[in-house]
Amino acid sequence: MTAVRSARAARPALLSEFLGSMNLAITLLVVVAVASVIGTVLKQNEPYTNYVIKFGPFWFEVFRKLGLYDVYGAPWFLAILGFLVLSTGVCLWRHVPGMLAEINHFRLTVQAKSLRAFHSHAEWTLAADPATVAAQAAGALRAQGYRVRSSTHEDGHTVLAALRGSLNRFGYLFTHLAIVVICVGGLLDGNLPLKWKEWRGEVKLETRDVVARDVPPESRLAPGDSLSFRGNVRLPEDSSANFVFLRLRDGFFVQELPFAIELKQFRVEFYPTGQPKNFESDVLIHDADRLKTPLASTIKVNHPLVYRGYAIYQSDFGDGGSLMRMTAQPLLGQSAAPPKLEGRIGEKLSLDTPQGPLTLELDDFRLYNILPVPASEQQAASDAVGEPGRKVRNFGPNFTYRLRNAAGQALEFQNFMQPFRLDGRSFFLSGVRGTPSEEFSYLHIPADAQGTPGRFLRFTALLHDRARVQAVLARAGTTAPGMSAAELAAVRLRLVDLFLKQGIDGVIEQTRQRVPAERAEEATRFFLEVLRMSLGELYVELLRGEGLAADAEPGPADEQFFNDALNALSAIPNYGAPFWLQLDGFEQVQASGLQITKAGGQNVVYLGFALLTAGVFVMFYTSHRRVWVWLAPEDGGTRLILAGSGNRHQEAFVQEFERLEAAVAVQAGAATLPPNPPA
Repeated sequence: MTAVRSARAARPALLSEFLGSMNLAITLLVVVAVASVIGTVLKQNEPYTNYVIKFGPFWFEVFRKLGLYDVYGAPWFLAILGFLVLSTGVCLWRHVPGMLAEINHFRLTVQAKSLRAFHSHAEWTLAADPATVAAQAAGALRAQGYRVRSSTHEDGHTVLAALRGSLNRFGYLFTHLAIVVICVGGLLDGNLPLKWKEWRGEVKLETRDVVARDVPPESRLAPGDSLSFRGNVRLPEDSSANFVFLRLRDGFFVQELPFAIELKQFRVEFYPTGQPKNFESDVLIHDADRLKTPLASTIKVNHPLVYRGYAIYQSDFGDGGSLMRMTAQPLLGQSAAPPKLEGRIGEKLSLDTPQGPLTLELDDFRLYNILPVPASEQQAASDAVGEPGRKVRNFGPNFTYRLRNAAGQALEFQNFMQPFRLDGRSFFLSGVRGTPSEEFSYLHIPADAQGTPGRFLRFTALLHDRARVQAVLARAGTTAPGMSAAELAAVRLRLVDLFLKQGIDGVIEQTRQRVPAERAEEATRFFLEVLRMSLGELYVELLRGEGLAADAEPGPADEQFFNDALNALSAIPNYGAPFWLQLDGFEQVQASGLQITKAGGQNVVYLGFALLTAGVFVMFYTSHRRVWVWLAPEDGGTRLILAGSGNRHQEAFVQEFERLEAAVAVQAGAATLPPNPPA
């Protein structure tokens, strides 16, 4: 029973010893440091799709389970901070009382034998009485900045104990207290109240792609619900908002603000290379509770506006709902006139097409596109800037959009308004990709002599006019060995149809499937020649309609256009859209991207770093030093022993002790006495 009681009594002591362990504290600090590095290198609280694109599905899931996408708010990180606070607090609780007592403990009970064992000591026999020598020695010590206490013992000897640099002990207190304060600040910035509400089910992440007004109350946070947050909002000119979006994991919260921000004007300047040079926002702060009139301010990059503890940063910029005027140019031979479309960036338009209903989602618009100039075009590009071989040029406006079918599947497109010069020819570029992780594959639509896609679109419409194609091919009267004119015309018509549906690759594949292997190469060459001849006759028919004389032949420029048109037509089956969306005009509306942060633990962390700086300075640049003077009557005079020690900077203390020894000797009149007697 006694052993059980002893074990129970020892448990608090063992727990205290464990929590106050220096090794444990250092281990936790290392873990926190590594986690902080990860949180700095890896951008936090991005949409999960961005991490999937960057790391791939496997590593995305590994990092997600480790909580690396929100390191500073991860439960394990907050638990480590909390345990570090507890561990360091126990360490302070155990050692600070003794340390504070040590500061004013002069140790007046030292023995002469102990003092003689010090590395720094001196000893004399003096003629003056002990009281006089004690007064003189105390004066010398005080002159060197020491605090002095004295005690006379029963056997007649007197001890003077002196202290200097007691502030050094506070370095330990400041550094350990700084760790506690910094960790408390980290816990405050970890937003524990929000996590508590999430755990209890009081709030819920919104994972749908909806606008702020459609977010339900359980995904909205009142101004007092979060001690700390970092959110973003994009404001078009002449609009306002009293909320920000908090991106967390696979969703977001709408964090409401106690004031509203209105964007009056956004400005951006560019370098000649097209990189943003400077961008800033003129804003008004509306706060009926604290402001009689709106607060006007200009927010620049690295020059935030701080209001009511909220820091408002200029983070980025983008489109704010520009108006797009477009024409849906048919690529599959629709007979109706191309429809004119109009919509703003961010809107969705419903379209009826021969392939079924589609939803047009307008995503983004960019007025400037600074891209490298192809090497073959650098000499001709007079507006290109930069070093030779690395020149860039503004290729004009472009916009991105998605076409989504009834099943929810979508393709993303990127179309440029102006034609590009490539290898001496002009093309309208339209990129397409299935997922954001893919690169755009571009459809090159050749521009005609007037810099328009008109000739290509007319040629496309002609090829899809089956009756007209049949008439042109029949009129040509082309013959082939072993085939009648009617049979050859039917073959030519089928080849044109197959080319329009599957491109050149489809023609080659169909030929190899239907012809024996030993004849496949020969047959493929024959059918491709027939197809090119048939398309050439249709192209000449188009040129005749444009004014080419009956006895004239197409020129080199016409032949080059024909080759470019065939390349584009062959790529259309893989384009994924029944039309090419041509941008006719726009009305740009710019938007400013603002990041608003509230750091509930910021000032606490600043206090912690101030304590840490002070503690480190005190510990490294001050030294706790003790000096003793032991006095005893001897043969009508006084035996004096001077000894001292310091806890750091020993060389400096030896020099100080030598000066102190000389000062005491002069004060006590020991300079003329014989050398020290043996110890």
